[in-house]
Amino acid sequence: MAAVNVPLSVSQAHRERYVAAWQRMTAGTGKLFLFAGDQKIEHLNKDFFGTGIDPQAEHPEHLFKIASQARIGCFATQPGLIARYAAAYPNIPYLAKMNAKTDLVPTAQHDPVSRRLVSLDGVVRMRDEYHIPILGVGYTIYLGSEYEAEMLREAAQLVMDAHHQGMLVVLWIYPRGKAVVNERTVDIIAGAAGVAHCLGADFVKVNPPIATTPQGAAVLLQRVVAAAGNTGVICSGGASRDAQEFLRELQQQLTVGGVAGAAIGRNIHQKSVEQAVAFCDAIAGMIYGK
Repeated sequence: MAAVNVPLSVSQAHRERYVAAWQRMTAGTGKLFLFAGDQKIEHLNKDFFGTGIDPQAEHPEHLFKIASQARIGCFATQPGLIARYAAAYPNIPYLAKMNAKTDLVPTAQHDPVSRRLVSLDGVVRMRDEYHIPILGVGYTIYLGSEYEAEMLREAAQLVMDAHHQGMLVVLWIYPRGKAVVNERTVDIIAGAAGVAHCLGADFVKVNPPIATTPQGAAVLLQRVVAAAGNTGVICSGGASRDAQEFLRELQQQLTVGGVAGAAIGRNIHQKSVEQAVAFCDAIAGMIYGK
């Protein structure tokens, strides 16, 4: 069992809750396998219906069926979906995604901004009154947007408040906006990871830097991991692709890049429940080493 680094923003009254959440979300390893189900707002319906997507994926409950059967660290989705389905799936380790926006407005038209949708108090009430294992919260920041100051302020306060309640925090940080020339360079992604650390996040979800080879991209991730300090770096899984290719890239990220896990959505939930659960088992074995 890896040692738990409890930040001082966690209240004394909730230190045991934080440690228990950390151990459950990371299987005691300090690494996180996050199943991302927040695309119902982010990408609307195109990730859930179409060529190559299993027909089961069209219904939102498909996400919960996978999360309830698969070996994952946590399932990230909007609080509204947790409110709708968690009574039927009370044993899933949840992470409530606190902000979201659709992708209908392109960056060329308007710099991206995503503000908090619900209060943390509402999420905590749902956790405590109905004994739902909401172990953490998540928040997206578009670094480089002209609205970044608003998102940074909301995220910083969310980290403090969630930690006080014994919850972990994962920040999605994507450099994006008209001021960002190339959002996938190693310098800007390392900078984003460092920002997450300054805000006190437990984990930061980033897109991996672009390189000419998967090995090269994994080497670049070493700089991102260093910039993040003791905030764990997890990489986005991206669009759905060949399973073996995906696993090879993940292995490079873990062993060469030194990342602390992965956040995967489309490569899981576009499959049938049976295929998704088997794929999650393979991913969990790689991330947790057991």
